[in-house]
Amino acid sequence: MQDFPHHYRVAANAAPDGDVSLSAEKLETLASAPPQEFGGPGDRWSPETLLVAAVADCFILSFRAIARASKLSWLSLNCDVEGTLERVEGIAKFTEFKVNATLNVPADTNEPRARRILEKAEESCLITNSLSGATHLNAVVLVKS
Repeated sequence: MQDFPHHYRVAANAAPDGDVSLSAEKLETLASAPPQEFGGPGDRWSPETLLVAAVADCFILSFRAIARASKLSWLSLNCDVEGTLERVEGIAKFTEFKVNATLNVPADTNEPRARRILEKAEESCLITNSLSGATHLNAVVLVKS
């Protein structure tokens, strides 16, 4: 890992109508549009879905790093995140992120230890730590027999 601070650059380009083009060095360009809730087409990534995706992605990557450092064997991790956007004091903002995580582990796994690592991943996710919305983890550990 590199020393802090880290810097991330993304460029956004758009015409008066149509998609917003999101690009960053060495990455594929993404098309973005407003979600259906804001009158958009609903078939493209939006700032809202990208933010919620960042929460899910960060959770899994945090878990992966902590599990590796803890030498926890695991088979798969599925993460479903629901972000709640509300109007608070006249300002639209995300107020909550529900992280539903299902971890599949081998039969000889210490289930409480695996759950603690899931909780540590939720606590250490730099994306949710950077947001003001509350994060709630619902973790399930499935031990394969």
